[in-house]
Amino acid sequence: MLQRPFSFAFTFLALFALTFAFLAMTDSLPNAATGGGDAAFSQRNAGPTQTGTVSENNATSPETPVRVVAKNISLDINVENPATTSPTVLDDALMQGAVHYPTSAPLGVDGTMLLFGHSSYLPIVYNQHYKTFNGIQNLKTGETVSVYSGTTEYRYEVTGVRVANANDDVIELPASGKHLVLVTCDSFATKSTRFVVNADFVGAYAL
Repeated sequence: MLQRPFSFAFTFLALFALTFAFLAMTDSLPNAATGGGDAAFSQRNAGPTQTGTVSENNATSPETPVRVVAKNISLDINVENPATTSPTVLDDALMQGAVHYPTSAPLGVDGTMLLFGHSSYLPIVYNQHYKTFNGIQNLKTGETVSVYSGTTEYRYEVTGVRVANANDDVIELPASGKHLVLVTCDSFATKSTRFVVNADFVGAYAL
């Protein structure tokens, strides 16, 4: 009575072996599981933990500033990027918005970015760019200033505001870390009393 089950089992194993050999010869065997199916699904569906955030360590490519915003003082102005330190060229650029001083750091790398802007409190001002940095002296420690490139918002936290004496022509620009300095400017050709805002980098966010 055991012969029929034994015969059936032998026939089944023989057919299985022949089928396996045929599939192997025609390269039709299914791929082996890699063990990453559940992990891959989780990674695809979990989404980013911080939407739009670029870590500070990854923000290492130099970028050109195009806009500066400080919501606490209603500042929102474009940034000009002249290629020369000629006072005439810089003064002309001040008539178009804030100015990124050419030899200061760009966005996204260590160093200090220096932005200049006119300020004026005359009752009638025809070119509103004379009022570019009006009110920066009202920024307070801990408030945020954002500088934008074409792809990223770089946020800085204000660490101090001071008045630079007209005879003081020195503005510190640390090379280590990422920093921002905002300065009011009457003219690059003359010394004048200026408001100076210092801020430290706190994060970068993809637009």
